[in-house]
Amino acid sequence: LGDRPGSYAIARHVRMSPMKVRRMVDLVRGMDLNEALTTLRFAPQAASEPVYKVVASAAANAENTESLRADDLFISQAFVDEGVTMRRIRPRAKGSASRINKRASHITVVVEPKAAKAVNTKKEA
Repeated sequence: LGDRPGSYAIARHVRMSPMKVRRMVDLVRGMDLNEALTTLRFAPQAASEPVYKVVASAAANAENTESLRADDLFISQAFVDEGVTMRRIRPRAKGSASRINKRASHITVVVEPKAAKAVNTKKEA
């Protein structure tokens, strides 16, 4: 993150559609860390599991490399990019075939201390 305190984590090639994962990422973006982890743990969507792991990893990175407390962190950035698409063939009528796209996702989560949240809003104003 350059000179700013905080940390990030990336999960690449997660075998899940980016649209489905974005639903969960949009849900927790901007939340406090503990609130986000609780929300993801009890969410019924299958995409909540890989997002939970990335958020927990980003928190662990912040604690171990930046010596930040988990209680002081919030999710400042979270986004999902498309990964590699595996293409498969499904046989159809009259000898034709249609394509099935098995999509993958890259999940990125950035956590920063809450004090940085207040500083960022002052700079923008």
